[in-house]
Amino acid sequence: MSRGKKAELTDLEKRVALAIEGDVGVDRDIFEQIAARAGTDEAAVRSVIESLRRRGVLRRFGAVLRHQKAGFTENVLVVWAVPESKIEEAGAFAARCPEVTHCYERTPPLEGRYNLFTMVHGGVVPLAEIIDKLSSGIGVTDYLVLESEEEFKKASMIYFKGFVKSPEYPSPRKGEE
Repeated sequence: MSRGKKAELTDLEKRVALAIEGDVGVDRDIFEQIAARAGTDEAAVRSVIESLRRRGVLRRFGAVLRHQKAGFTENVLVVWAVPESKIEEAGAFAARCPEVTHCYERTPPLEGRYNLFTMVHGGVVPLAEIIDKLSSGIGVTDYLVLESEEEFKKASMIYFKGFVKSPEYPSPRKGEE
């Protein structure tokens, strides 16, 4: 789906989206649970997820590893001062790096010059090595490494909660009945 183009979703698609937009659990029968929350069957859930993915409404459906809980505590935000003429190439290089989970061009640039933001995760490979590899590949030595002091919130965005306006659309989360 092209950026800015709004998709029209059916009621069933909205119910499935509501049921999957937060934590869905790690049980074997996850699609059955999603189906129960969305008021449909497992086949319909799988079909809707695939349709939303194919249309570009849903980019991907998968597990999210809570890296800090799993012991991967080395992560930093690295901001790069990339010349405008090299921003696409630099962004593409950084995005291919497996240790980079987020890569954005930001405007206006931080401090007037840092326009490429990358979230870098270390652990197996030391952060300094990863940053050196990125610096060489991007061709930029002007960067800042920003470390987190404390995590105040980390949550997935909830887009469809406001859609639940009647008892026929059950809430997908415990305690929100």
